[in-house]
Amino acid sequence: MSKIAVIIGSTRPGRFSEKPARWILEELKKRKGVTAELLDLRDYPMPFFDQAASPSWLPEGFGDDVVRAWTRKIDEADGFVIIAPEYNRGYTAVLKNAIDFVYKEWNNKAVGFVSYGGVGGARAVEQLRLVSIELQLAPVRQAVHLPLDVYLALRNEETATAAQFAPAQSQADTMLDQLLIWTEALKSARAKLAVEKKAA
Repeated sequence: MSKIAVIIGSTRPGRFSEKPARWILEELKKRKGVTAELLDLRDYPMPFFDQAASPSWLPEGFGDDVVRAWTRKIDEADGFVIIAPEYNRGYTAVLKNAIDFVYKEWNNKAVGFVSYGGVGGARAVEQLRLVSIELQLAPVRQAVHLPLDVYLALRNEETATAAQFAPAQSQADTMLDQLLIWTEALKSARAKLAVEKKAA
C-alpha cells in the first residue's frame, strides 16, 4: 500500500481549500493499493521558522512538539497532494513555513498540486514546483487548476460534492495517475537506497 497525504495549504477562516482537499481525498480512496490521509495545517500550528540552520544540514529533525509531529507525518507518507491557493501570485506563507521545517522526510517522493485563484493558481504551482525540486521531491507534470466558475459556485457552500468538481475531473484523474506511478517508482528507489546504505 502507498500512503498519500493531502495537505491543506491554508488556515484562513472560511477557507475554500478544504473543499477540493476532501474531493481529492475521496478520489484517492477509490484507487487500489492506496491509503490517503488529510493533513490540515490548522492541526499543526508551527511557529515561524527561526532555526539557526536548515533541516537539510541536520541528521535529525528539530523544533517543538508540533514541528516534530508534522515531520513524522511527512516521513510516514509515500507521496503528497498539496492544495495550494494563490495569494498575490504566489502560494501561502503558512505552507512555505510548513515546508521549510522538513527536509529529508520529503526526499525522493512524488507530489501533485491542486490550486485555484488567478489563472487557476498556476503561478502558485509554478513556484511550488521549484521548491519541490530543491527538497528532492518529484513534482508530476499534470496539476489541477480549478476553473473560476467552480470556485465561485462553491466558495459560500458549506460542503461540496464530487459532481460539482466535474469540470476538473479529467485533470484530477491524470494528475493522480501520474502521482501514483511516480510514488510506486520512488518507493522502490527509496527501499533500494536504504538497503545500499545499510550495506555500506
